[in-house]
Amino acid sequence: MTDKKPQKAGHRPEGGERPPRRRAPVKAKPEPQAPKAFEGDRIAKVMARAGACSRRDAEIWIAEGRVAVNGAVLDSPAFNVREGDRIEVDGAPLAEREPTRLFLFHKPEGLVTSAKDPEGRDTVFGFLEERHPDLPRLVSVGRLDINTEGLLLLTNDGGLARTLELPATGWTRRYRVRAHGEIDQARLDELRKGVTVDDVDYAPIEARLDRVQGANVWITMALREGKNREIKRVLEHLGLGVNRLIRISFGPFQLGELAEGAVEEVKLKILREQLGKGLAELAGVDFSSPRRETAEPEHVIEEERRQHAKTRARKHVSTLRAEVEESRGKKAPRARIERSATADRKGRAVAVETIKPVRRRLEEEAPPLATRNARRFQAERGESAEGASRARAAATARGRRRPWRR
Repeated sequence: MTDKKPQKAGHRPEGGERPPRRRAPVKAKPEPQAPKAFEGDRIAKVMARAGACSRRDAEIWIAEGRVAVNGAVLDSPAFNVREGDRIEVDGAPLAEREPTRLFLFHKPEGLVTSAKDPEGRDTVFGFLEERHPDLPRLVSVGRLDINTEGLLLLTNDGGLARTLELPATGWTRRYRVRAHGEIDQARLDELRKGVTVDDVDYAPIEARLDRVQGANVWITMALREGKNREIKRVLEHLGLGVNRLIRISFGPFQLGELAEGAVEEVKLKILREQLGKGLAELAGVDFSSPRRETAEPEHVIEEERRQHAKTRARKHVSTLRAEVEESRGKKAPRARIERSATADRKGRAVAVETIKPVRRRLEEEAPPLATRNARRFQAERGESAEGASRARAAATARGRRRPWRR
């Protein structure tokens, strides 16, 4: 019995034929699919994102037959539009989408965070429309109660607003609270474990007792959840009555020195950095769309002027003076630098330079013969003594009008 060596796959024995090669199966090309009905974005969302109106108003406009897509008037808001569709409102094309923008607003007390209030109270957006008419259509990131003041984030991107409102985003809200009653730090530390009030579970809260002011206490509280009236209900559970509530920060954005009722836009670079890639993709923000041309507020124009003054090419003071004097039709005055030295208290030499302007004499004020050199040249040329006396008289009169001061 002879041993046979194992043969490798595909080995051709002597005198045999080559085994046929195996060919990979050819994959069939996928057939193009028809566009699905749910592709694109809802028409109300697109209209709101373009700044035309809110989503609710967009639905009302569609029901009234004011909106058309590709020439066809819509009768239902349950319609998706894709890129390239032509949207018209009242026969006019819909404005292009603006890039995502974020604003910091110092909300005063007594304003409702709503566009319309059924009770007729003053609203945040009515205040903004009156005081800051140059702002685009905005929505708020969350809400503040009517008696709560402080930082309120505003944006023109509804997707960004909903993303930042979510507790899963993890952004901390910090508040300064003034409450009536007595409490110590030990009881406030119990809130770190979470608390249940009236069958409502509240997530852990960080609370620090800052100071006691008469019958009131000042507390700094940090929370991530932000349920309706959360701080007031939790402190009432501890026996405190809240009489002032100020939001001082929302995530990385601080109230700082922002005046009450003022609005400040977050720069695009800072907004990109603070959102990061994850939040930006989750919110579906748009930083690439062109910004509309609007009348800039006065403070923005003034800031642009300052920046231009810092970056423009600077000229020497002598050049600037020459340009000014040339525009007035006369030559620029010269300056004389007198150098000397003095000593400080310890006897060390200190160099001193004194710049003294030398005014040019006007022709009607000082004739050419009134100068010292003119008189000397006149004497050398042997001109009449009468002309020299006139020159001396003119020089004396000039000295009385402009005496030298030392």
